[in-house]
Amino acid sequence: MDRRTFIGIVTVGSLGASLAAVAQQGSKVARIGYLRRTSLQPADIAALRKGLQELGYVEGQNLVIEERYADDDAARLPPLARELLQLKVDVLVVDGGFTIEAVRGVVGDTPIIFTLSGDPVGSGYVASLNRPGGNITGVSTFALGPKRLQLLREIVPTGRIGVLNNPAAMTGRGMETVSDAAKALGVELVRVSARRPAELAGAFAELSRARVSALFVLNDALFFGQRSRIADLATQSRLPVIYAEREYCDAGGLMCYGANNPGNFHRAATFVDKILKGANPGDLPVEQPTKFEFVINLKTAKALGLTIPQSVLLRADEVIQ
Repeated sequence: MDRRTFIGIVTVGSLGASLAAVAQQGSKVARIGYLRRTSLQPADIAALRKGLQELGYVEGQNLVIEERYADDDAARLPPLARELLQLKVDVLVVDGGFTIEAVRGVVGDTPIIFTLSGDPVGSGYVASLNRPGGNITGVSTFALGPKRLQLLREIVPTGRIGVLNNPAAMTGRGMETVSDAAKALGVELVRVSARRPAELAGAFAELSRARVSALFVLNDALFFGQRSRIADLATQSRLPVIYAEREYCDAGGLMCYGANNPGNFHRAATFVDKILKGANPGDLPVEQPTKFEFVINLKTAKALGLTIPQSVLLRADEVIQ
């Protein structure tokens, strides 16, 4: 064999090995779909990225994250999910039950990991918390309603408490849980409904007629999208209100108590990793949050003429001045 023939064989062999290595590396790239009903929440996506990085995933090397945001427009969720499917994502990370409801009929068997779902069992997304079944699992924020009601009662010790719900979209046992907690606390509830933004003013007028002393807002995509308007209506009605997510307080709401959202997205990385390594999402138990946050907006309290007890202020993770 002459020298040029030998070099040619070595070169072709090396090229083949390089191509094989590239193909092998390409097969190991994880493609994650990230779909939110809201606009970008920087802390949440940063927490997911950090969690994945801690597990050995590096964007541009073995990880691609495809982000899509519906900007509070529910109609955009299914087409955005289809876009992600066309990109052949391995796993879909979503926020809450509203997004799951909008896309689960679109994504087929693609694994879905939720991070902010209220009651996945009562909503029918999973068969049970320990054995979800199907292709959906994640972190549930269910069962925080009683704590919110207790905090609201500490702020307003007497009087009836209104509950704002959306009967057109509310699923699961959210109202049932709050009702049970109210009975235990000896609180009388007044339930009012709003199915669309145009009904919010009427709901607050009904609360005024009922002379409630405070309001509990059940978490719902409609209310989240209308959080600034709800905060304005509450101030006009001079009603102290507690919510589930801190974005309500950022929009002028009085108080929120709920799971720490970035903490849930950080935890979602573990679900992603297990599924990418072959785990069946239906076999991964739904988890409860490990981090919570209690936020009080003192500016709103002053506008309401409300004095927050020092014992409550001391428990707040953040006080907005």
